[in-house]
Amino acid sequence: MVLHLRKQSFILILLIILMPVAAVSAQEDMQVTKHNDFWLCLGADTAMYSYLGLAYGGSFAFGYGSGSSFGLKTSIYFNEEGIDTLELCFIIRFYLFGADAYSGPFLQFLGGPSLYNRTGNFSIPSSSGMISAGLSFGWRFIFSDRFFVEPAIRGGYPYLFGATVSAGIRF
Repeated sequence: MVLHLRKQSFILILLIILMPVAAVSAQEDMQVTKHNDFWLCLGADTAMYSYLGLAYGGSFAFGYGSGSSFGLKTSIYFNEEGIDTLELCFIIRFYLFGADAYSGPFLQFLGGPSLYNRTGNFSIPSSSGMISAGLSFGWRFIFSDRFFVEPAIRGGYPYLFGATVSAGIRF
């Protein structure tokens, strides 16, 4: 009987000693290491920067952050009227899936100068320009946890509406 009591006491003491170790280990496994995202992308863009139709062009953008990103986007557009448009926009992006998200649906605010010049005569300072501002809605699709494609539509001033398909890499 004394041996049986000692065995139970030893098991109880062992459990009391090991329980905090198991609890700490379980908490470490449950913690998610949050890291911010740095991303770069190239895009094919279109916007209503023309009286005759859409203006077409390309863009380069980069940003930093998960859940919300801050960055810059540069776009150049060409149209049938012979007027080139250069957009230099600051971007603020909010992912709709939460504070740690870096993929899925997003809302993006864009704002900055739009510079206009005749084709073949692009200079800075430009012949004319104005402030461009808008709101974009898009969706980021992740491939191999590193590469992404994101289609987006946007509306704003002075272009009224536009669309972009971007492809890039995240670090």
